[in-house]
Amino acid sequence: MSRILVTGGAGFIPSALTIRLSQLPGTELLAVDNLTTGNLDKLELGRHPAIRFIKCDVNRFEDISSVFYAFRPEFVFHYAAVVGVKRTTDHPVNVLHDIDGIRNVLDLCKNSGVKRVFFSSSSEVYGEPVEFPQNEHTTPLNSKLPYAIVKNVGEAFLRSYHHEYGLDYTIFRFFNTYGPKQSKDFVVSKFIRAALKREDITIYGDGRQTRTFCFIDDNIEATANAFRNGEVINDVANIGNDRETCILDLAKLVIELTGSKSKIVHLPPLEVGDMTRRMPDIARMRQLLGRELMPLRHGLERVLADTSHILD
Repeated sequence: MSRILVTGGAGFIPSALTIRLSQLPGTELLAVDNLTTGNLDKLELGRHPAIRFIKCDVNRFEDISSVFYAFRPEFVFHYAAVVGVKRTTDHPVNVLHDIDGIRNVLDLCKNSGVKRVFFSSSSEVYGEPVEFPQNEHTTPLNSKLPYAIVKNVGEAFLRSYHHEYGLDYTIFRFFNTYGPKQSKDFVVSKFIRAALKREDITIYGDGRQTRTFCFIDDNIEATANAFRNGEVINDVANIGNDRETCILDLAKLVIELTGSKSKIVHLPPLEVGDMTRRMPDIARMRQLLGRELMPLRHGLERVLADTSHILD
């Protein structure tokens, strides 16, 4: 029996991960979340009896410590964080509080015999890229945004705790991940929501900034395989797609697939946080998957097959 703790478990990516891990034989899953932005419905608790949930704020030691001492996890996926470009740039102090959560989780892990910690870092640590594709070990981490700094600090914590205490870790640097249960304030779900309601689709700047879009199943299968097969130990892996798409083309594709009459409206560029390009080196992820990634068009069709979460 493996006891696995997932923090931020009611969020988009960690809820999907929790459900996937709960299907592995001999696993016991505990998800914790303060439900500030998470949604308990995403865990589908009634359909997955192996999953338990506790409302908990990992940034408060008294909250998360009681969970550790009662549950005694063997593996921890620390995914709890303030996310979203606008949310993190509008409320940078809230982002900095996440450093407390990182320290709390790692102190408890090294004191309670946790075998391995998995950390959700971000493509934002690369800042404005100076190398294409962005490689885990050669591309400088040069962002100055609070969100990216906190993720970079988290990575440094993991390496330091491994060096001093022998605590094993895995770092996942997530690039844009999308899927049916994604919150409505991220770019793919935001565009789909607007298109289905025949509202204007708004784009910051000229829309030529590029991103890569990873379907949720590809993210979850790669990260679950890293756990199941004992890979990426004390190392880092980019988790994303390597096909660049400019934001303007994404909007046009959403309009095409929905048959919408929405118009594309350009807003002034964001002052901070909107990097011009993103494209990861995903050689490590391809090894974890052992197959090709889902094309963007097919992934959007999957999202459009179930828009209930987006239109809530």
